[in-house]
Amino acid sequence: MASKNKSRVVEKSNGEVMAFSEGAIRNNAMVVEYCRTSMAALGGGTAGILGLTSLYGFAFYIFCAVSIWLLLLLKAGPQWEKYFTSRSSLLSSGLSGGLITYVLFWTFIYGMVHVY
Repeated sequence: MASKNKSRVVEKSNGEVMAFSEGAIRNNAMVVEYCRTSMAALGGGTAGILGLTSLYGFAFYIFCAVSIWLLLLLKAGPQWEKYFTSRSSLLSSGLSGGLITYVLFWTFIYGMVHVY
């Protein structure tokens, strides 16, 4: 069954009206979540190989999360409002799920490489 592509209309504080496609927003969120999960897995593996422990490992996760956020904004360009509703939600959404994936890969790879 085919579903219609619904749109949402939002009025900004300056009186400008913007329309958003729900399907496009959902697709963009799915792509961002995929990128964040991939970054968490790769970052965790990198932290494990480098032998990072304690707060250094968590600081590396923050570095990876901010890096992927900046890369997504760079990819969207100056017209980022076309693709995302807000920059802050793009940074903060999915951080805890990404952290769990990061710690899983971090400890697994660290155990394989550095524990005798």
